[in-house]
Amino acid sequence: MLDQQQFRQLMGRFATGVTVVTLAGENGAPYGLTVNAFTSVSLDPMLVLICIDKKVGGYELFKPGRGFAVNILAEDQEEISNRFATRDADRFARLTYRTGVTGAPILDGVLAYLECRITRAYDGGDHTIFLGEVKAGQIEEHKSPLLFFGGRYGHLATTER
Repeated sequence: MLDQQQFRQLMGRFATGVTVVTLAGENGAPYGLTVNAFTSVSLDPMLVLICIDKKVGGYELFKPGRGFAVNILAEDQEEISNRFATRDADRFARLTYRTGVTGAPILDGVLAYLECRITRAYDGGDHTIFLGEVKAGQIEEHKSPLLFFGGRYGHLATTER
């Protein structure tokens, strides 16, 4: 039988990419947080999912119909990942971004981004699983992704350029 710590360690053996999910917050102020629970779901229609902790500040902003962006971080964006994972940090300070078609902030220098509209929310224990229909997206930079494995950041040893 696994306990929570063992489960966390076991899941840490699965390498993931690192994303920052952003959306327009109250009064249009930008909001974002680091998310590695992200995956594609369907090609027709184009759907992705993100999982958001119910206790995170800003959780209430994620509602059906709201637009959000998934900013896929590049290997040189570890600091951005850490910043958006830190509670009470001024996450957008000294960052450049533009507003996408859904109203969500698109961070400069990311590997790629997707803009989505929340279509459904499902209970997932201490998280909520949000299904998003993809409305736009683009590959931004031709560099390697930032990876996360075993509680640490990692980088690809080789990649196509």
